[in-house]
Amino acid sequence: MAEDKAEPGLVFHPLDQFIVKPLFGDGPVSWYTPTNLTFWMALALLAIIAVFVFGSRGRAVIPSRLQSIAELIYGFIYKMVEDVTGKEGVKYFPYIMTLFLFVLFSNYLSQIPASYSPTSMIAVTAVMGFGVFIAVTILGFVKNGPAFLGLFWMSDAPAILRPVIAIIEVISYFVRPVSHSIRLAGNIMAGHAVIKVFAGFAALTLVSPVAILGIVAIFGLEMLVSGIQAYVFTILTCVYLNDALHPSH
Repeated sequence: MAEDKAEPGLVFHPLDQFIVKPLFGDGPVSWYTPTNLTFWMALALLAIIAVFVFGSRGRAVIPSRLQSIAELIYGFIYKMVEDVTGKEGVKYFPYIMTLFLFVLFSNYLSQIPASYSPTSMIAVTAVMGFGVFIAVTILGFVKNGPAFLGLFWMSDAPAILRPVIAIIEVISYFVRPVSHSIRLAGNIMAGHAVIKVFAGFAALTLVSPVAILGIVAIFGLEMLVSGIQAYVFTILTCVYLNDALHPSH
């Protein structure tokens, strides 16, 4: 909560927590400046490496807790890729696994008080969303050639409706990266902003107990949303990959 003492009452600035700031000092932010955003992205990367390096180091028959977590995540995503895209899509499992882990760890690390949420930044999620869009589009043309355009042509629909449906399908296809990235950033940003508002009301004596209960409830919901949004982002990536591998309706 940011409070301006020059004004009466409470003044909330719940979006201030999303400002990208230099990690050292208060100077301008350039492309090479270490920031709070890059710090928490690097921390997410280190956490992923720690879980999977230390989790798989022993390779015990009876796994440790860390090894069990690493194996569960690996098996869960591998099964998702195989179920959605088929055996042909398994070769792209490392890319999808990387996306899932980055989103998942970034989401959960952002629940730490005074942390920063990389996935609340549209600049971060847009790079991933448009990266998936460009990758699957190129893959679709490389694997299928002009037949990839069959993704937009509903051969089973009545002939008179096919051109209209094709236009709708093309528009829907190009909206994919926008919705893919905004969905993730919007959900994470909204949850953090609501917690900040409740935290501001916690300073008022009369509503403090209610505000604290609200913080606890929203925090619990955010823990659930963090995992769900990582899952949604990943399964949509699998769906788009399946369209590139099997474009015909």
